[in-house]
Amino acid sequence: MAEKHETFPDGIDANHAKTVNGLRAHASPLAFLILGGLVAIAITGILGGAPSPVAVVRAPAASLEVKLARPLRSGLFFETRIRVVARRDIAKPVIGFDASLWRDLTINSHIPAAADESFKDGQFRFSYAALKTGETLEIKIDGQTNPPLLGRIVGTITLLDDDVRLTEKRVSIPVLP
Repeated sequence: MAEKHETFPDGIDANHAKTVNGLRAHASPLAFLILGGLVAIAITGILGGAPSPVAVVRAPAASLEVKLARPLRSGLFFETRIRVVARRDIAKPVIGFDASLWRDLTINSHIPAAADESFKDGQFRFSYAALKTGETLEIKIDGQTNPPLLGRIVGTITLLDDDVRLTEKRVSIPVLP
């Protein structure tokens, strides 16, 4: 009787076909632990993808709500929303962004468009139409991070009535590769 002889493709030999307790070992349990760890980290939102938090600052003249994407990633498109609710009449609402907040960012759109744009005291400033008590100003800003940006961007978003500071929100946003 002829002896059974198995042939294997190049690079594969009989050791690769061994069984352990009747089961073929295809992958190391370590690979499953690493994959499971990566999935667990992704689910937490630490690396991005979690809902953007909303920060609210209430002042006598108005409340300022800031919704920023965080963390940012290199090349990521992101959205920022600013909401101002007037608690008293504001003759010339101005939103100021510290220049450090927009370092290495490309701002694609700013809706609604400001009536006037300027740079003063280290801030990009955007002026809007007057707000009566109880009225709301909603601003949507779309942007993209540029490749050199890495680390953290820190600065202040300020609400002014012309040149008079009404309130501000200090923000710190991590930027991952």
